[in-house]
Amino acid sequence: MTGLPIAIVGASAAGLAAAEALRRSGWTGPLTLIGDEPHLPYDRPPLSKQLLHGQWEPERLLLRTEEQLAPLALDLRLGTRATGLDAATRTVTLDGGMGVPPLERGRERERLACAGVIVATGVAARTLPGADRTAGVHTLRTLDDALALRARLTGTGHRLVIVGNGVLGCEAAAVARELGHDVTLVGVDPIPMAAAVGPEVGELLAEEHRARGVRLLTGVVDSFEADAEGVVTGVRLADGGTPGNGGVVAGGGGGTLLPADTVLLAIGSTPAVGWLADPALDTSDGLRCDAYCAAAPGIYAAGDVARWDHPVHGRPLRFEHRMNASEQGMAAARNLLAELATEGVAGAAPQERRPFAPVPYFWSDQYTVKVQAYGPTAGADRVETTVLDRDRRRTVALFGRAGQAVGVLATGLPPRQVRALRAVIATPVAWEEARERIAAATATG
Repeated sequence: MTGLPIAIVGASAAGLAAAEALRRSGWTGPLTLIGDEPHLPYDRPPLSKQLLHGQWEPERLLLRTEEQLAPLALDLRLGTRATGLDAATRTVTLDGGMGVPPLERGRERERLACAGVIVATGVAARTLPGADRTAGVHTLRTLDDALALRARLTGTGHRLVIVGNGVLGCEAAAVARELGHDVTLVGVDPIPMAAAVGPEVGELLAEEHRARGVRLLTGVVDSFEADAEGVVTGVRLADGGTPGNGGVVAGGGGGTLLPADTVLLAIGSTPAVGWLADPALDTSDGLRCDAYCAAAPGIYAAGDVARWDHPVHGRPLRFEHRMNASEQGMAAARNLLAELATEGVAGAAPQERRPFAPVPYFWSDQYTVKVQAYGPTAGADRVETTVLDRDRRRTVALFGRAGQAVGVLATGLPPRQVRALRAVIATPVAWEEARERIAAATATG
C-alpha cells in the first residue's frame, strides 16, 4: 500500500469498529491502529463483572484475535502513546511502541503524517491524592487494573471499601459480595446511581445492595490510612461522613474511619484528551465534534472521548457506553472516508456523509437485577418511576427534558418489553404520549 495512512488513536471498541468500517467502506490505503495498552483490543464491560468475578479469563474479552485482525492489514502499534496532534497537518506524534510481536525499535518520538485521524482514546479513571502512594488502592478501567484488583480479592473475607456509588461502584460491590467479601460503598450522593437511573430506581437498587449485605454510606474521602509498609488499612472520611455500621468515629481530628484492606476508587472518569494541545481543537469535556463526528478537517472522534452535536436532541452529548463506542466508531470512519474522497485522496471510495444520531443505550448487571436504558437519562429535569413489582425489582422510569420524554429505563423486564420501550423514545416525544405508550408496553408480561 502507498500513500498516507489513516491513523486511529485508541485500540478499544470504538477504534476497532472504526478500523473494520474503514476497510468495509473501501479504504485501500495504509491503516494504523494505535493503543497505549499492550493488549489486543478487548471488551471493557466484563472487567467489572465476569472478569472480576473470576468467571471469565482475559482471552474471552478479546474483540478479535491476531488471526481475525490479519485481513485488516493493520500497522498495529500497541503499547504506544500518542502525545500530540497537529490538526492542520494531520500529524500524530507517538512516544514509544511495540509490534504484535515482536517489539519494534526506532519508533520513539515518531511523527506520523496522516491522510486522516480518528481519535478514540476513551477516558481515564479519576483518582484521589495519596492513592498512588498506598498499596491496595485500585482503580478499574483497564484489563491490568481488573486483574490486579481480582488478585487482591483472592480468597474470601476481605474488607473492601468502594469509593463512588455510580454504575461501576455498584457493579463491583455486587461482584465482591457474591465472592464473600465485606463491602462498604461510599458515595457523595445518598442514593446509588441516582444521576443515571433517577432517585426511585436508585433507592430500589440500594435496597437490593443492603439486602445482600453491602453497607451504604454517604461521605467524602479525606485520606487513606496505611501501615508501616504503605499498605492501606482504612479510608478516612471528612467530617460529617455517616459512620453507619462498621465505621469508627475518629477522636481528635478527622472524620469516620472505615477499616479496609482493599479500596476501589470508582469516582468517575475524565476524557483522555490531555495529549491534544492544538488550540484548533476544543477539548472541553471531551473532543468537541459536529454532527458528523468531525472535530476539524480530516480529524474525527468516536466513543467515550467524543462530545458531538446530536442532531435529534439538539445539543452536544458524550456517552461513556459500550454500544455507542462501536456505533460511533463506524460512523466516524464512514464520514471521514466521505470527506477524504472529496479531497481526492487515493483509496477513499466516494460516499455520503451522514449525521450520527443514535438512540443511546446502556445496561448494568447487579446480582440478578438487569438495568437497561435508552436515551439520555442523565440531566433530566423530570423523572417518573413506576414500580411494577418491588420484590422482583421490576420498574420502568421515564425521563424528560423541556417538556418532552427523552429517555426510558427498565429493571427486571423481559426483552420483548424492553425493546418496545426503545421505540417510545427513539425521538423526543410529548410527555403524556410517552406515558401512555409505556403503560401499554408494560401492561402485560
